Amino acid sequence: MINQLVSKIKKTGAPIVAGLDPMMKFVPEHIQQKAFQEHGETLEGAAEAIWQFNKEIVDHICDIVPAVKPQIAMYEQFGIPGLITFKKTVDYCKEKGLVVIGDIKRGDIGSTSEAYAVGHLGKVQVGSKSYRGFDEDFATVNPYLGSDGVKPFLKVCAEEKKGIFVLVKTSNPSSGELQDRLIADAGSRPLYEIVGEQVNGWAGEHMGEAYSYVGAVVGATYPEMGKALRRIMPKSYILVPGYGAQGGKGKDLVHFFNEDGLGAIVNSSRGIIAAYQQEKYASFGPEGFGEAARSAVEDMREDIRQALESR
Repeated sequence: MINQLVSKIKKTGAPIVAGLDPMMKFVPEHIQQKAFQEHGETLEGAAEAIWQFNKEIVDHICDIVPAVKPQIAMYEQFGIPGLITFKKTVDYCKEKGLVVIGDIKRGDIGSTSEAYAVGHLGKVQVGSKSYRGFDEDFATVNPYLGSDGVKPFLKVCAEEKKGIFVLVKTSNPSSGELQDRLIADAGSRPLYEIVGEQVNGWAGEHMGEAYSYVGAVVGATYPEMGKALRRIMPKSYILVPGYGAQGGKGKDLVHFFNEDGLGAIVNSSRGIIAAYQQEKYASFGPEGFGEAARSAVEDMREDIRQALESR
């Protein structure tokens, strides 16, 4: 799957993943009202509103981005109806030819991680038959329980030709409370570098053509750390959150990419799906939220292109 992701990035010229992280405040009023008329102000009504919102976004950007990244918590908050919408969204995006990164941030003891890996990336056995659960192409994985929480994902990825992005240095403000701690028995180097070295080891054992299907998550809000981690993990694709709403700009991203212009894919969530709420795209209005999302992607693509050409 990493080979397909790289191919789609080259084809679109857009190292961009659109984060499908819908909150009700992002969904235009006319979409909400229609859903509530059909299902009432219920969990089912909210899930239907999000489903219609997602479809419109995907229809407008599916030919100019290689991938999407639905964040499962935004769906879980609406219970079972929300999870049904998550699955419908995954399936619809794959029908549209998009690579789907399930932002699930799972990681647990071995048997539990195995169940997570099977449920999101593999097949579960039911009697004499097997079924796919959520069936994303990639998943984000939390490595902080150690290798026995990651290896079940690696096993399923090898079987299914899928991939993972391992959390290394996240974009949130408090990430440094743990991830930046200096490790005495590792030469007083920060923990995120030690995790990066572990990811690089896994990556070398699970290669695609030019890049590994073991990638890393490194936030755009920490460009100097990203520069160091790029050197540590040369064969891992880096998923870069934090662009746009969290403060990251194209110029902050250049060190996440290799010299070939590949090696990183940049996430923007509300900057794309809620673009119509920004002053820059306000002229589209709530009815044109899909067109606003497309315009935001085009602007983001140009920002990244200019930054890479200027480095």
